[in-house]
Amino acid sequence: MELLRFATAGSVDDGKSTLIGRLLYDSKQVFEDQLEAVEASSLARGDDYTNLALLTDGLRAEREQGITIDVAYRYFATPKRKFIIADTPGHTQHTRNMVTGCSTADLVVLLVDARVGPTEQTRRHATVASLLGIRHLVVCVNKMDLVDWDRKRFEAIRSEFDDFATRLQVTDVTCIPMSALRGDNVVDRSAEMKWYDGPSLLHYLEEVHISSDRNLIDFRFPVQRVVRPISSSELHDFRGYAGQIASGVLNVGDEVVVLPSGFSSRVESIETADGPIEEAYPPMSVLVRLADELDISRGDMLCRPHNQPSAGQDLSAMVCWMAETPLRPGAKLWLKHTTRWARALVKDLQYRLDVNTLHRDQNATELVLNDIGRIDIRTTVPLFWDEYRLNRATGSFVLVDESSDATVAAGMILRPST
Repeated sequence: MELLRFATAGSVDDGKSTLIGRLLYDSKQVFEDQLEAVEASSLARGDDYTNLALLTDGLRAEREQGITIDVAYRYFATPKRKFIIADTPGHTQHTRNMVTGCSTADLVVLLVDARVGPTEQTRRHATVASLLGIRHLVVCVNKMDLVDWDRKRFEAIRSEFDDFATRLQVTDVTCIPMSALRGDNVVDRSAEMKWYDGPSLLHYLEEVHISSDRNLIDFRFPVQRVVRPISSSELHDFRGYAGQIASGVLNVGDEVVVLPSGFSSRVESIETADGPIEEAYPPMSVLVRLADELDISRGDMLCRPHNQPSAGQDLSAMVCWMAETPLRPGAKLWLKHTTRWARALVKDLQYRLDVNTLHRDQNATELVLNDIGRIDIRTTVPLFWDEYRLNRATGSFVLVDESSDATVAAGMILRPST
């Protein structure tokens, strides 16, 4: 079955964790012992109902405060599709956690409180989703039971959000009125909102088309490991290259070129944990054998002879800064791009982006925790990259602090810097 990764986002108390809990519960994905633990925790908190939000709020601090702090992942499946959910925090100071949870998502479920309407955090999270190249956005207008299932209120919120979304690069926006606490329009259609003729959330998640979102044209295979026999045997000449298909399709017999050397060869075989295959596509992890013995190591990349990524040391990128120490021009950091490491120098900060108004502050001199901005960097070795809007796998990178080894930024490549 096809796998759909999606993340929840929105302001604090909009009901993200409750929605996921309801989705799991109503789709029969909660084990009896899990439900008993949630019922006990709900009683200890003084709730007079089973608080399904506790199914995802796993940290002790989260349960005590009634908020989401870390990114919680949950897995479930229906007869039509498998799902991985990332429940991301709503607080402004945890924007970096939201970026982490959405970085691999195909879709974002954005919650809006029907009583309040779109907030600063709603716009912030929608902007971040757009920057991350997420093409599908589901706006769940939650707590409709608290506004008496008012259709006019729902239409006003939808109109306000649609006006803001026209400035974003999100191609598919769907709005669903619901009550996560009661379960209306989460798994089953609501009897209280007969004026709504659209799908329930689960039905939409099962049917949304994501196959065309993946880049199946530009073949990219970053080499993660060179596989050789552990000891001398009849396979003493065996040499394979392990990694994950980043984009494109690879077939046995295809001609490929190796970067940075430029040598070419043909694919002799493609192996998986389940045996040989004739064709591989993203995000499959495979072992590729070539017809010729070439000097290939971790960090190299296989691609088509006439369809190669850009190569260079000077890049312009959008970054989300995740460290307490500000980022300023002149900073020296480690950069990890696909399977390749390089040292990087931040040459310039072009602007800081106000994610609420989309205003570009070109007078900014630094990026602080959770800021998003555009920077120019130079690396010590060439990187093989594509623009992020065309290829999320080869258009993204992380920056790592040299002294602490902590990841301090997530980056999205825009183009070469001048």
